[in-house]
Amino acid sequence: MKKVQLVLVAAAGSLLCTQGLPARAENGGGTSSVTVVVSDLVSTKATVKLYFYNVRDKFLQHGGYAFMRVVKPGGQNQIQLPVDLPNGEWAVAITQDTNNNDKLDKNFLGIPTEPYAFSNNIRPTLSAPDFNECKFMVNGSGKVVSIVLKK
Repeated sequence: MKKVQLVLVAAAGSLLCTQGLPARAENGGGTSSVTVVVSDLVSTKATVKLYFYNVRDKFLQHGGYAFMRVVKPGGQNQIQLPVDLPNGEWAVAITQDTNNNDKLDKNFLGIPTEPYAFSNNIRPTLSAPDFNECKFMVNGSGKVVSIVLKK
């Protein structure tokens, strides 16, 4: 009986491990230093949130990000955030909470009324962007990802 339970646990574990696989990784793993530069901040005081994604199917899904960073601009109209990222494909979504209510405000159509941006400076028109549009490759230190915030 214990052998059957062990086999079932191992099978379930292998199924869980294949769910939500990260986007294609290069260089056999490892991490690289990346600097994300966000310019044209609408407010020099309002919090900027950066959401980092590396799983294509979880891009822009609630809680689907690999990690998030919150940065206060400290009176500057630009921020620089150095991060160490595992090598592979990544995408970043950014919001600025201008009224400091800790959420992205939207109008009745669901369109953000606060500033937002995506890596590769993708500017969606009728729908949210796709991971492939926003992705960038991390495969060595020194990469700079420059993003202009959209009001």
